[in-house]
Parts: sequence; C-alpha cells; structure tokens
Amino acid sequence: MDAVMQSMRRRYRGAAILALAVLMSACAAPRAPVAMNAPITARAQPYDPLAAAPTGSIFRPNNNIYLFEDRKPRVVGDLLTILINENTNASQSANSSTEKKTNLTATFPAISGLPGGHGINGLNFNSAADNAYNGTGQTATTGVFTGTIEVTVTEVLANGNLVVAGEKQIGIRQNSDSLRFTGVVDPTFIQPGNIISSTQVADARLDYRGGGNIEEAQIQGWLGRFFNSWWPF
Repeated sequence: MDAVMQSMRRRYRGAAILALAVLMSACAAPRAPVAMNAPITARAQPYDPLAAAPTGSIFRPNNNIYLFEDRKPRVVGDLLTILINENTNASQSANSSTEKKTNLTATFPAISGLPGGHGINGLNFNSAADNAYNGTGQTATTGVFTGTIEVTVTEVLANGNLVVAGEKQIGIRQNSDSLRFTGVVDPTFIQPGNIISSTQVADARLDYRGGGNIEEAQIQGWLGRFFNSWWPF
C-alpha cells in the first residue's frame, strides 16, 4: 500500500512540475531584449595629483593639453553624444509562372479482308494535359528611429577606437521608457561638440523598451500565449 501511495505522489509531483513549467513559459516576457556587447557604463580612472603635477614641459602624457584641436573623448569615462538617426527601408517582390501543355493524337486505320470475313474498325485517340502554376510574393519593412543619448567610453581599443555604452530611463507616472546603446566609435568621425551619428558607429546595439500600463495593454495575456504555444491552428 505504501509503495502505491509513493508512486502516486511521484506522479502527482511530476505533473505539478510540468504544469508549473508550462505556466512559467507562458508567463515569460514575449519580447526578447537586444544583447548588448559592452557594459552600460564605466567610471573614469582615479585622479592622481602627482601624475598631473606640472613638470615644466608642455607635453604631459597623463594629462596632456591639445592646443590646436577640440577636446574629444580619449579615455575611459569620457562622454559622447550619439545622434540616433536610424532609417531602414527594405522591400522584396518575386513573381513566378510556369505552364506546360501536352497533346497526344493517335489514329489507327480500319483493316478489312481478314480471314473469315472479319475486319478491324478504325480508332482515333486524343489525349491532352495542361499544368500551370502562378506564384507571387512580396514583403516590405520600414523603420525610423531618431533621438539622442549620452554614452560613456568604457574601453579604449589598441587601434584607438572607443567602445561606448549608455542608458537612458524616463518615468512618467505609471509608465517608463528605457533606451540602451552600445557600439564602437572611430574618434576621427566625432564632430565638434563631441557628437557622432549612430550611422557611423560600428557594432551598434540599440534597445528601446517601454514599461507600465500602456506596455502591458499591448501584450497578449499569459493564457492566450499558453494556448498559442502549442495550438497548431
């Protein structure tokens, strides 16, 4: 009797775990985040007054002053403004048409004067086949994203390029918006005022998310997602 009870408990436990896993998968967020390729922020190196002390020379490797060019981000912790100007427009269409027709005609003449006074009547045979296929496909995608975000230099690569990353969060009452950006910047593309367009950033990752009542109203309920995960129709 104890063995039967233990077997039933194991079955019930397995069914409960399976049901819980299904419900958790249905309750999971339906929108996957964009994978960032760098930390979101970085702190500048601690200030060393001894290294920055004047030595009588114009050039100081730890705190150099550039006399004939604008100040640009060069070290970890410097700031840079990203002008987000993403505009994507892609379209594709395809048409295909095939047709095949086959006609077959066979005629057998009549034969008479066979032994016994017999004969064979003539035979006419006609056959036709027609096979046609028409296919049409079209797709179009349009996306526009504009804005600005301040990012921080998180790493200086060996060739002088800058790995930048930043995050901006805005909350209004019960709703919130989050914008995250990472990428690699060539310092030669930086414009006066430490500004660069997002179209000139390599390996750019842009993630814009919303949260709150408005965002929740646009997401299908967990029960609907549960049925859609296995419903074949």
